[in-house]
Amino acid sequence: MIKAFLLATLLLAPVGAHAEQLANKLFGAKTAGSQQDPMPIGSYAKGCGAGMVQLPETGPSWQAMRLSRGRNWGQPELVEFLMDLSRTAQDIGWNGLYIGDMSQPRGGPMTSGHASHQIGLDADVWQLPPKSLTLSRSEREKISSIPVRSADQRSVTKNWTSRHLALMKAAASDPRVDRIFVAAAVKIEMCKTATRKDRDWLQKIRPIEGHDTHFHVRLKCPKGARLCQTQKPTVAELSKGGDGCDATLQWWVTDYLNPPKPTKKPKDPPPRKRHPREYTMADLPNQCKDVLASR
Repeated sequence: MIKAFLLATLLLAPVGAHAEQLANKLFGAKTAGSQQDPMPIGSYAKGCGAGMVQLPETGPSWQAMRLSRGRNWGQPELVEFLMDLSRTAQDIGWNGLYIGDMSQPRGGPMTSGHASHQIGLDADVWQLPPKSLTLSRSEREKISSIPVRSADQRSVTKNWTSRHLALMKAAASDPRVDRIFVAAAVKIEMCKTATRKDRDWLQKIRPIEGHDTHFHVRLKCPKGARLCQTQKPTVAELSKGGDGCDATLQWWVTDYLNPPKPTKKPKDPPPRKRHPREYTMADLPNQCKDVLASR
């Protein structure tokens, strides 16, 4: 009897982090926001969102895409910003915007895809100018956006237009926006074509892989959001170096796309960083437990 009891105890005992349920499974199972005051909690890639609201699936100047993912949620500031930007899109000649992934209803790590988008302040905007704002749910699952960079990553394609530039300039000029992630070719093209006098907004345009069919808007922590962690370095700190064009061209055209041969013997590779999909609740801010537990 004693041996059987000890064996059962060992089998039921948690064994490190692997025995804890993954945070992305817990947050991914939620289908509605928490009944709390709105608050982004933690950092963009390690946190959650209280009191999130849903971007309506369809509006007069937008449609939320891939509805089956349940990722058309965000902080009220993000939803308001996207509505405003969609009206700006109409002003520049588009029918509106197709909005891709925002956040899950309570934020947190996602079951697939993004490492960030966790606190309700990130959104992907498709580069595809909408032909229709009356797509059915089924049509929104099948339609895809368009690439605006070439296969070799060095230039934009014919899909890139002056209206794309105007839209992203408007987004970057909005004081609510912290930064915008784009394909490197897009940043390079903007550096070439932006006017000499009006270039301050370019500092917010940040090149990164995986953004050839959409641009990723990240808002600043809202005023009074005491649990929200500001991204470091801030764009204000980065702007001391100008519009980012010189460093961008040097890095993406030379060092990244055509890396120099190493002159020294490579060191041991650094330990692998855990992906947010591997996080447990212990990795997230304590307040995220309340977000999950809320009605």
